Amino acid sequence: MRIFKILLIFCAFISVFASNGFARDLTYINSALNPALLQGSGRLNWWGFHIYDASFYRAGTPSSQEFAIDIRYQKSFTGVAIANSSAEEMKKMGVPDAQAALWGKELAKIFPNIEPGQALTAVYAPKQGTIFYHDGKRIAQIPGVEFSKAFFGIWLDSKTSVPKLRNELLGQGCPPPLFNEAC
Repeated sequence: MRIFKILLIFCAFISVFASNGFARDLTYINSALNPALLQGSGRLNWWGFHIYDASFYRAGTPSSQEFAIDIRYQKSFTGVAIANSSAEEMKKMGVPDAQAALWGKELAKIFPNIEPGQALTAVYAPKQGTIFYHDGKRIAQIPGVEFSKAFFGIWLDSKTSVPKLRNELLGQGCPPPLFNEAC
């Protein structure tokens, strides 16, 4: 019985430590979306490697225009590699090569190098475009609906190269109105 009590106390201690040590402050997403509601989340694995976890947030109601994607990386990547990968994914969805290259160069200037456990977040606001955060700190803003549609389309467009992750992110909900897709 005593071993059981010690084990129970140990488990309680670990759960408190883990929740305080690994909890993420997402108030910046909540304040941008006012309030942020998690619609879905998923994991990207590539050749058996866990690359990142992604979460998709909507503002208030499923029909709201504002939304965010939060990506918590499990591997190290340079900002340039993330930008280049983003541009390649945009091309796969039909963005002209020259436009994807231009946006890729712009992203390469703003994306920091990422270490495991760090996050990049993109928030879409119709009048502002796409606002980027690194671990909760605002790092850049790129205006324009076309960029936003191409960038968020990497995960949310019906032509994405990661349809399983798209389904996990959308959950039982619809894509945001930015994608003009029937639900």
